[in-house]
Amino acid sequence: MVGQEHYFSADPKVASRPRTIRVVLPDRFFELETDRGVFAHGHLDFGTDLLLRSLPEVPPGELVDVGCGYGAIAITLALRCPDARVWAVDVNRRALELCARNAERAGAVNVVPVEPDAVPDRIRFAAAYSNPPIRLGKAALHDLLLTWIARLEPEAVATLVVQRHLGADSLATWLTGLGHRVDRVRSRGGYRVLAVHAATGSPHDGSRVR
Repeated sequence: MVGQEHYFSADPKVASRPRTIRVVLPDRFFELETDRGVFAHGHLDFGTDLLLRSLPEVPPGELVDVGCGYGAIAITLALRCPDARVWAVDVNRRALELCARNAERAGAVNVVPVEPDAVPDRIRFAAAYSNPPIRLGKAALHDLLLTWIARLEPEAVATLVVQRHLGADSLATWLTGLGHRVDRVRSRGGYRVLAVHAATGSPHDGSRVR
């Protein structure tokens, strides 16, 4: 399990082995440095690529990429919308260091790589995005998602990409049961792209729901 879990550890113990990849999207092309101990070492994850190809126009304002890894989502958002500030959030310090270097190299000056607690409590987000760490475990994953969904502005949307066989449909059902509207934006290659519309006045947050 170490190989599966180290990417959401604060300080991965696996030895560093950097590798540069190319991200090629219809509207963007840039390079990213990846490393062992960070999700999707040496390649752009299919789910992340699908999410980036499925997004509507990126809104200006405060955005958050939850579990940013080496920064593929955060950097793409920042380049597509220079008027946004993209909080690239991760507990993995190696990932945050990579994300910072990758953002600088890509010219994405509006990316802010930080640990979760470093995001000011007063900030509410115009949109949230995530290829969430499903293998974190159901309770911890639910806490994580609801914590950030609770910080969305009214009518804002959280866009998630989740593998079907890792519980995409059951996750959508669970979120719907909490009062959030969940739309399936796209389904391809065993992945679902889900748009989660936060319930108006929802009392839920990650500290209260298991």
